[in-house]
Amino acid sequence: MAKEGAGGIPKLLPYAQDPDAEVRREVVRSMVAIGGPASLEPLTQALSDSDEEVQIRATDGVVNFYLPGYWESGLSGTMKRAGTRVLSRWTDTNDQVIPGYVEVRPEVVAALGKMTNSSESMVARANAARAVGVLRGKAALGDLVQAMTAKDGKLIYEVLIAFEKIRDRGVAPKIHYLLRDLDEKVQLAALETVGLLMNPESVAPLREAYERARNERVRRAALNAVALIPDEGSRPLFMAQLDSPDEYLRAAAAEGLARLGKAEDEVALRERFDKEVKMRARLAQAFGAARLGAAGMGEFDALRYLVNTLNQKAWKGMAEGYLVELVRVEAVRAALMPVVAQSTKTEKLALAQVFGRSGSRDLEPALEGLAKDADTEVASEALRNLRSLRTLAP
Repeated sequence: MAKEGAGGIPKLLPYAQDPDAEVRREVVRSMVAIGGPASLEPLTQALSDSDEEVQIRATDGVVNFYLPGYWESGLSGTMKRAGTRVLSRWTDTNDQVIPGYVEVRPEVVAALGKMTNSSESMVARANAARAVGVLRGKAALGDLVQAMTAKDGKLIYEVLIAFEKIRDRGVAPKIHYLLRDLDEKVQLAALETVGLLMNPESVAPLREAYERARNERVRRAALNAVALIPDEGSRPLFMAQLDSPDEYLRAAAAEGLARLGKAEDEVALRERFDKEVKMRARLAQAFGAARLGAAGMGEFDALRYLVNTLNQKAWKGMAEGYLVELVRVEAVRAALMPVVAQSTKTEKLALAQVFGRSGSRDLEPALEGLAKDADTEVASEALRNLRSLRTLAP
């Protein structure tokens, strides 16, 4: 029936109610194989199935409709059955998210949100929470908050990452209690999430977490989170760690000073950038110097250093993240646009993504120029991000 394509879906539907769970599992696999709009409603209905494997596979199938390839990269891609037990391999690499211009049906988000609270399987709940994040399911925020009361570490972790992707800062106060969680993985995720949500109410709890940190990993995460929320009261923390022997703390301190936005701090950050030998701290200092005024594109300038780093696989992600923030500054946009055409292919691909996430319509000409690039991969990436930019800044 699956080989018949969309025409086979009506024939499959009766088997979705079969009393044998293995039959229902095969129906879900077939629906995913068929794909297309006609498969979405049956997969959404399968989310309420009583079988753990059906729930997990239906969840990944629904996401796969909006983000092709997710079925293979998600939990379903690693799933095996040993008797009555489902064996699957989780990965902490959870950075997938649909483009901003993709709209998800409300009933899909509602069904996934409900599963985070109603499934008897904690694995299915956690997988549903991950799916809500990938789909930016803001309407399911209430379900995600409620799901944390289950006190399951994996579920809580996935909920926190979903909050990071949805970016509703009003959620932050509801997870402040997790900043003291005894499960270090949960605590670290909570610190990162609360920082990224950038709610001013979170500054005091984050400073407290920094002061009470029980080890260096927590201390670093706490200062990183404090650095994400501009508050002049945090300056003493940043100044105290600006020359720390720990490169992670030096980096967080440089980021924090940069976001305070005081032009007089630019000299201090540029001087440290010139002398720094550790990559993490040097990138943060380059970000800080560029954000506070050093927006030149000369050979040894901080902004040029960040762009050049896009060619280094190990550090590309960090440089790209800094540039996404920096292009919101007019002087940085003005410095970058003239050099885009002469950039390497790797730089063009990364800058297309940076511009697409910027929310600044005056970067449209740069993306339009890249859309005409002789390299089809660059042109395709530019067009995709031009669409994203127009969605973010209509």
